[in-house]
Amino acid sequence: MTRAYDALIIGGGHNGLVCAFYLARAGQKVRILERRDLVGGAAVTEEFHPGFRNSVASYTVSLLQPKVIRDMRLVEHGYRVIERPISNFLPQEDGRYLKLGGGLERTQAEFREFSERDAEALPGYYEALETVAEVLRGLALKAPPNIGEGLRTLIDGVTQGRALAGLSLAEKRDVLDLFTKSARAFLDSWFESDAVKAAFGFDAVVGNYASPDTPGSAYVLLHHVFGEVNGKKGAWGHSVGGMGAITQIMAKVCRDHGVEISLESPVAQVLVDGGKVAGVRLESGEEIAAPRVIANVGPKLLYERMFAPGDLEPEFRRRIKGFQAGSGTFRMNVALAELPRFTCLPEPGEHHRSGIILAPTLDYMDRAFLDAKRDGWSQRPIVEMLIPSTVDDSLAPPGRHVASLFCQQFAPVLPDGRDWDEEQDKAADTIVDTVEAHAPGFRASILGRQILSPKGLERKFGLVGGDIMHGNMSLDQLWSARPVLGHGSYRGPLGGLYMCGAGTHPGGGVTGAPGHNCAHEVLRDLPLTSRLRRRRAPNADTDPGGAVPSL
Repeated sequence: MTRAYDALIIGGGHNGLVCAFYLARAGQKVRILERRDLVGGAAVTEEFHPGFRNSVASYTVSLLQPKVIRDMRLVEHGYRVIERPISNFLPQEDGRYLKLGGGLERTQAEFREFSERDAEALPGYYEALETVAEVLRGLALKAPPNIGEGLRTLIDGVTQGRALAGLSLAEKRDVLDLFTKSARAFLDSWFESDAVKAAFGFDAVVGNYASPDTPGSAYVLLHHVFGEVNGKKGAWGHSVGGMGAITQIMAKVCRDHGVEISLESPVAQVLVDGGKVAGVRLESGEEIAAPRVIANVGPKLLYERMFAPGDLEPEFRRRIKGFQAGSGTFRMNVALAELPRFTCLPEPGEHHRSGIILAPTLDYMDRAFLDAKRDGWSQRPIVEMLIPSTVDDSLAPPGRHVASLFCQQFAPVLPDGRDWDEEQDKAADTIVDTVEAHAPGFRASILGRQILSPKGLERKFGLVGGDIMHGNMSLDQLWSARPVLGHGSYRGPLGGLYMCGAGTHPGGGVTGAPGHNCAHEVLRDLPLTSRLRRRRAPNADTDPGGAVPSL
């Protein structure tokens, strides 16, 4: 087994590509091992029906870090995002509807149709949320303090705690509320209208197999608002060419920096020698040596399926067994003969270019979760529809459309021993029924569909339990405790083992932050002689002090 690489990265998702870029830019020789026949992980664009293409899993843009966009020069290579004219459109059961976004005054005018008080409360709510979101933005590109590293833990904790220490008492109370309260409890303190609370509460159940009444669900709401699009904070948009356009650009940039990307190269096992990683063994039997192995797969997949018995300490294995994963997500992509005509707003308009939320109240969302726990899924599930072909004609034939249906709550494992492969069509029909109730004729307009149950998401993308976040975004699995306390700084329990996926800080979404941060920690751990050698490398960017290659 000949060592030809400084680092091997398991998985060619966007975080693996980001990590590879920063390492290669610093002079490291990197190889990405991707089990599928294309890179991108869950951020891919594929044809799912003849002539119809769509973002198969991840489907919208906001959280991708501006620093990553700049450093990788994505815009220069064709990265383009079209902003939504409004954020969300929520049909109501009484025939009315609510539009969210398009500016403060416009949203206030929408709120006044439901509650004058809520319209007046909106500026204060936005200010409170933005203050806390700004703190999170400041922490997103920093490795959390790693418990157990003595003075360094203390220094990192104090440094990163400054932003919180500088908040007013009222702002600190907001932080406490958002990290500990349920979404309902938090929203009840601000608003009175069920429609208004649903408009904000939907973010609390995205990728979260939980009720809006579950303590801690307010944080998930916050996690989805600290992004930006084209410099506009909190905005969401569509990547022209689908999400796969982003990762294809990233792959090109990586290759331009010397990264080797091997497709159809599934990793079977991480090899260990003397308490340190030694490389990997592919499913083909080929062994590849490297002193560093960086996992862009989730913690459950990595530690429960990619190590030989005895290579990990029993206590660590027990902790990983307790790491919770399973986001309750079901994905569909549908090819449409025409745009859906909503009973409350039938004609084509800006609502077709927004997030269409079919979950009119928090009670509706709570029932969907409770039904899923009992029956596997609700007869009235939570559905978000996006129709990207309204702004991107590369995805469908003229006059036709594609729609993404992102659906919650669907049990990661069905009760009574049922199998998702046998039940997924029934669940998909329930989703179509839900849309049909708001947009009669939708079912008849469907030309083809692609179904991804939680089991299907795991099989296709390696998302254990279908978890789009690689693990629950609960308080016990955040920051320094993601995935396990003592390994929150992207370092695994073995020498040379690192993690760069969404199962690390700051969590799920197409952010690039875990990849960026992991690369920083890998470079920090390089021996001094290696650092100096990398400084002299022609393509190595260095910081003013020259201690660590600059990120």
